[in-house]
Amino acid sequence: MEERKNYVAHCLVLPYPAQGHINPMLEFSKRLIQRGVKITLVTFVSNWKVVSRKNFTSIDVESISDGYDEGGLAAAESLEVYVETLNRVGAQTLSELLRKLAGSSHPPDCVIYDGFMTWPLDVAKSFGLLAATFFTQSCTTNTIYLHTYKKLLELPLTQTEYLLPGLPKFAAEDLPSFLNRYGTYPGYFDTVVNQFLNIDKADWVLSNTFYELEQGVVDWLVKIWPLKTIGPTLPSMYLDKRLQDDKNYGIEMYVPKSEVCMKWLDDKPKGSVVYVSFGSFAGPNEEQIEELACSLRDSGSYFMWVIRDSEQGRLPKGFLDTAEKGLIVNWCPQLQVLTHEALGCFITHCGWNSTLEALSLGVPVIAMPLWTDQITNAKLIRDEWKIGVKAVADEKDIVRKETITHCIKEILETEKGKEIKKNCIKWKNLAKSSVDEGGNSDKNIAEFVDELVQRRAALN
Repeated sequence: MEERKNYVAHCLVLPYPAQGHINPMLEFSKRLIQRGVKITLVTFVSNWKVVSRKNFTSIDVESISDGYDEGGLAAAESLEVYVETLNRVGAQTLSELLRKLAGSSHPPDCVIYDGFMTWPLDVAKSFGLLAATFFTQSCTTNTIYLHTYKKLLELPLTQTEYLLPGLPKFAAEDLPSFLNRYGTYPGYFDTVVNQFLNIDKADWVLSNTFYELEQGVVDWLVKIWPLKTIGPTLPSMYLDKRLQDDKNYGIEMYVPKSEVCMKWLDDKPKGSVVYVSFGSFAGPNEEQIEELACSLRDSGSYFMWVIRDSEQGRLPKGFLDTAEKGLIVNWCPQLQVLTHEALGCFITHCGWNSTLEALSLGVPVIAMPLWTDQITNAKLIRDEWKIGVKAVADEKDIVRKETITHCIKEILETEKGKEIKKNCIKWKNLAKSSVDEGGNSDKNIAEFVDELVQRRAALN
C-alpha cells in the first residue's frame, strides 16, 4: 500500500541507459517529489542489473527492455544495431508498461524522457499522455545539433568559424567532434542530431542548465520551444540544502572507494590536490595516459586519479611504485572530492555533468576533452565562463606532459589561477541561487508542476 494518495500528478521518468543520463533525471525527479508529484523511474532491464544502489524510498521503479536484457549495448553487434533494437523493443515494452499502469490506483499523466530517444514521445502521445523532453547536454550543444539537423550547418564543415544565434563565435575545431570530425561514430551522430525529429509534439523541453550560464542561447531557444531550464541537477545538499536527505546521486554503476579517498584527502594541505577523472564512459588512449602519468608524477603536486580497472594496465611500467604523492582509485565519490578543501583543481574530460559539478562547486578546471560535446564545453570553460584553462593537444591529438604540467602550475601558482578561482566562486553562487527558493530554475520547476496539474485536469 502506498502511504500517500493525494499526488498532484504522476510522471514516468525514462533516462537513456547510461549513468551520466540517469542521475540528472533522478535529481530532477527529487525536486518534483518535493512538490507532490509521484515519480516512477523506468529503467532498462540490462541497466538495472548492474546498478549498485537501489534503495529508493520515494520513487517507484519499473523496467522495460532494450532488446538486450543480458548486456545492453555491450551485447549488441554494433551501436547502430543496438539503437535500432532499442527504438523498436523499447517502444513496444513501454507501451506494455503504460497499459499495465493505466489500471493502477495512480495512472501516469506524463512521460519525461531523455532527448537521446525520440520514440517515448510518440508512445506517450498514443496513450493520450503529456510528454516532456529532457536534455542532459547544454543548450549550446543542442543548438549546434539543431542547426545540423535542419541542415543549416554544412557537413563536412567548410568554414573556419561559426556564429549561431545566441552563441559566441566558435572555431570549427571547437564544435562537437561528430561535426568537426565528420564521419566518426555515425551511430552517435544520428542519435544526437535526430533528437529533434518530433520535438514539436513535446509539451515541454527541460534542460539541465541554468539561465545565467547560457542566457543568450536560452533566450533564443524559448522562442522556438517550450523550454525550461531546471538545473544544475546536483544533489540538493551541495546547493540549496532544501532537500535534507539528498546527499548522493541515487544510482552508481561503480562502487566508489569513499573512505579511502576522503581519508587520503584529509591529510593533504588546502588547495594542493590535482583531481583527475575522465568520467564513466570513454577514456584516454595509452599514449595519452602515459603523458598524463608522467606529468602528474613530475609536477610535484599531490594527485588523485580515477582510472578504471580496465585501463590501469595502460599505466607506464613502475608508475604505481614511483608516484608517492598520488592515489589511484577505480572510482570515487566525485561530489565529496570536489567539495574537499584539499582540492586545488580538476583535470576533466568536460562531460556536461562533470562541467556542471565543477562550476557549481567552485572548482578550477583543466580541460582535456576527448570527443562529442566535451570539446564545446571546454571552449565555454576557458573562454566564456573563465573557470579554467585548456590543455591543448598537439598534431597527433595528444596533450603532452609539459602542457599538462604548465596548466597545473598555472592554476595552482599564478595570478591567472587566482582570477580563475574568483570566477569559480561567482559561478558557484549563481548555480546555488538558481535552484534556491525564487531562483530561475526553482521557478521553472514550480511552473512545470503547475502547468502539469492544469493540463492533467484539462485532459481528464
